[in-house]
Amino acid sequence: MLRGLQSLLGWLLEWITILLMVALTVVVIVAVAYRLAHNSLSWYDEIAAILLSWITYYGAALAALKRRHIGFDSVLLAIPMPARMGAVLVAEVCVLAFFVLLAKTGLEVLEVLEGDTLVALTWMPVQFTQSVIPVGAILFIVAELLSLPDYWKATAAGHSLEHPEIHEEA
Repeated sequence: MLRGLQSLLGWLLEWITILLMVALTVVVIVAVAYRLAHNSLSWYDEIAAILLSWITYYGAALAALKRRHIGFDSVLLAIPMPARMGAVLVAEVCVLAFFVLLAKTGLEVLEVLEGDTLVALTWMPVQFTQSVIPVGAILFIVAELLSLPDYWKATAAGHSLEHPEIHEEA
């Protein structure tokens, strides 16, 4: 069941990220075409920045699910057992605590932004555009927890998820 959830979340995050990248590409191409025609779009900068931040948050959650964020597996694997697993536990608690704090703070920010709209697109609430902060943080937490069992086993066995090609050669 855990693998099924991991697979479903991975598929969902991949498609959301792809669609956001396509949307950003379309917005940029349209904005360039308008600028070449000597007509600048007033909303382009604001929407492009929002799309880029959404790609960042959803992409970060996808990377967390696949354990592809920058890490220090070489250092971690050099730590003798059982201290190695203690280090994994401390690192996971720190990461999860940060994202819990980010989600909580993101929700508080959404309350403050109630009633505000974008400058160029006055019909779009800022709460919607900034909802990516708590949503992304929660997705990161879920991704981290779903990928933790495999990471725990690999680390306990002395395998690096950061450099699987090195492990295969060894």
